[in-house]
Amino acid sequence: MFFILLLFVIPEGDLLVFLLFCYAAPMAQREYHFWVYILSSRSRNLYVGMTNALVARTTKHREHIPGTYTARYAIDRLVYFEYFQYVANAIAREKALKCSSRAQKIELIERGNPTWEDLFPGLMSQPMTWEGAQAAVKEADEGPDDGEFEM
Repeated sequence: MFFILLLFVIPEGDLLVFLLFCYAAPMAQREYHFWVYILSSRSRNLYVGMTNALVARTTKHREHIPGTYTARYAIDRLVYFEYFQYVANAIAREKALKCSSRAQKIELIERGNPTWEDLFPGLMSQPMTWEGAQAAVKEADEGPDDGEFEM
């Protein structure tokens, strides 16, 4: 950002005119990533969350911090996730998932991850972008790519 100050003096009327121009250089656009995810325990207790750093947040859950819901029920297996570009959409989806029934959540998980595999190891080898998430799911599923990104 830079400023330009122009000063004009008009001799007849002892008038000073100040002009100040401000120019802000365009900033580089930041790309945002938001994730809604479902974690599960081995006994299939579920946890729904939303984050902008899926790997870091899942790692935090895996640390089993005392006093947390995920630690109490050993919920640390990433079984489902969705990518969003806009935070409002991610928050709305998280709220919708939290309000849905357990049966609906299980159906959603089993549609994309029928064996309830932990998807976290696949994320570690992929960049955390929409394309990286697709590759991680495909790696975990080993199924054909139908062009849609659901998990």
